[in-house]
This record gives sequence, structure tokens and C-alpha cells, in this order.
Amino acid sequence: MEKKKLLYEGKAKKVYSTDDKDLVIVEYKDDATAFDGKKKGQIKEKGELNAEISVIFFELLEENGIDTHYIKRLNKRDLLVRDLDIIMVEVVMRNIVAGSLAERLGVEEGTRLKQPILEFYYKSDELGDPMINEYHIYALELATPEDMEILSNQTMKINEILVNFLAERGIDLVDFKLEFGRGSDGKIYLGDEISPDTCRFWDSETGKKLDKDRFRRDLGEVEDAYHEILKRIKKEGTTL
Repeated sequence: MEKKKLLYEGKAKKVYSTDDKDLVIVEYKDDATAFDGKKKGQIKEKGELNAEISVIFFELLEENGIDTHYIKRLNKRDLLVRDLDIIMVEVVMRNIVAGSLAERLGVEEGTRLKQPILEFYYKSDELGDPMINEYHIYALELATPEDMEILSNQTMKINEILVNFLAERGIDLVDFKLEFGRGSDGKIYLGDEISPDTCRFWDSETGKKLDKDRFRRDLGEVEDAYHEILKRIKKEGTTL
């Protein structure tokens, strides 16, 4: 499968058409941004690392009954995926207080929540992806109540799968962002990526951040953190 026309270029990925109208190729970039694009840079090998990490997570979720857009990995940084009509609602799941939640609620970062918090954001770079609730979603016709039930239930299940998987590898899943879309068959699939760009991962013993927060907050050892995540989740003997 070969890349055809460049359909879209975002902050972290490029999307290309293919000979199959229902499939696209996603190329993962080394570019890194934070604070709505105000901070920019590059993380060495990030594209390759995020592609491989996402494949591992997509395959894990597929094995556990979650439909994803992932089809196969073409090379170190290119994935073949289903072309989705993206639902303009980003879903965020929070297990431990960090980032904007600590700022908004005045709760100390690192506080473990009694139960996970599910949040919704309007997918709009121009507006800075503002937080919204289901009343906004229905009023703006971003998704139907049936869609939101699927997104919420799938996110809860994904959270349970990932929390357990990562706990066995000494990693706390602090929070993460998901995107969903509808395929040509009408089904809703998990899209985008699952990586240190879209998740907060902390070492379970030390609390060390193993994600893009190291770039956001100028903590150093950014590349090492991405490599550490891949090392811990990769099966022995696996070569992708």
C-alpha cells in the first residue's frame, strides 16, 4: 500500500490517501508541540516510537474487544488505518489528578481519584479544544446520545484494560485522551493514537513522568521516557 495525496498534516501526524478509499496511511512525525502550539520542538525518534507504542496498545485493545482503526504497520513510522469520519468530541479519562485538572479544581497533583473522571472537549485547534458537556454536544449536533453512550462505555472499558496492563509493568496511567470516528461501515472505531503524547504515564514507584510532560515542563530526558515506555510494554522477542 503506497501513499498518494497528502490529506491532512497536524501537529504530530500526516495523513495520506491510498488506492483504497476506505483506508489511509498515517505518518508519525518527530515534531512536538505544547500549550496549543505555543511551544514547539522535536523529540528524536518520537514518530517511530509513538507508532510502535500505538500498535502495541491497539493490538491489546483489539484482543479485548475494542474496535480500532488500526490495520497494520507499514514501516517504522507509517500505519495503515481505516479512514474515519472523526467525531468532533475528544474524550479524556482521568485516574490521578494532574495538569489542567489540578489547576481547575485546586487539588494537589498526584491525588488518586476515588473513581475515574470522564471529560469531553470540543475538537477545535482554533479554540484550544475547550471543555464541553453533553448539553453542548447535543445542541451543536457533534454527536448523538447513542454515540456518546458508545464513546463513554468504550472509554471506561479501555481505561480498565490499560490500567491493568500498565500496572503489571510498573506504570500508573494518570490520564489519557481518545478520539473516535465512524467508518464507511457506519461503526464507531477508536482512532488517533495511544502514546506518551496523548497519555500521562508515571513510574508506579518513583512517580517519575514518562510522557510528553517532560517536554512541556522542560524536565529533560524526554527521549529516554518514550524509550522506557516502549521497553516496558513491548513483548520480548517482538520486532515490528
